[in-house]
Amino acid sequence: MRTLALVTASGAALLTAGTPAPVTLAVAGDPVLAAPAPAPRPVLPAMSLALVAPVHRAPARAHRSRPEPAPARDREGVGAADLLAKASACEQVSNGKYRTDEATSATVPVCAADNAVFWKADLDIDCDGQVTAACNPSTDPAFHGDTAFHSSDGRPLNAAKLPYVVVPAPSGVWDYTGSGIQGGGVVAVVHGEKVEYAVVGDVGPERIIGEASYATAKSLGIDPDPGSGGAPSGVTYILFKDSRVSPIEDHEAAVRTGRALAEEFVRGG
Repeated sequence: MRTLALVTASGAALLTAGTPAPVTLAVAGDPVLAAPAPAPRPVLPAMSLALVAPVHRAPARAHRSRPEPAPARDREGVGAADLLAKASACEQVSNGKYRTDEATSATVPVCAADNAVFWKADLDIDCDGQVTAACNPSTDPAFHGDTAFHSSDGRPLNAAKLPYVVVPAPSGVWDYTGSGIQGGGVVAVVHGEKVEYAVVGDVGPERIIGEASYATAKSLGIDPDPGSGGAPSGVTYILFKDSRVSPIEDHEAAVRTGRALAEEFVRGG
């Protein structure tokens, strides 16, 4: 057997100027043979960092300012002043006028403008419908346990919970159905600077106008007590034609729909 010995300078291969040192192989009993050195590696020229840096540099970000919050008018729809301004002139569609109470004279016409009919009257408290702690025969001597229109479960409406308005029963003075008004139709009720979106929920006497549920009055800041509450005047009822919320008790849907229809009403749609 022949023994191979690896001979290197100082026991390690030294690279000088990019060229490895020659390696010598010695075989016992044979002349010393020098192994051919590998071809030298090409030396790459130094690359300027100035050329490389742009590749790795992140592009500058454009400054983006925070968007301005939407005005309250855009978020919440038109305001009370806008609705009252639109309802300031009356194009009468009723054949006569209504009383606000049995003992008063008939002074309230039903008017029309674009996609709505409206009137300006008082607000009497309607507590009819489901029996609740606020609305029952003890709190309301005129309490009636039913409403003209019912909720999706077939029960009368809950006057203490659901904002709704009362329309006069059809008569020779005016028939609400002929103006595109129906049960569940959307209504904007305006009092002072407040607007409440309600639905048509009940039908009242033929000759009297100006009545809304306990919940409607409460949301407008009007005393909702069925015996002593209500407002003697200053309430505007704007009923949007051919509108309807289903189910009728979905108040959030009434608000969403009402805001959109109020915008059309104010803009003249």
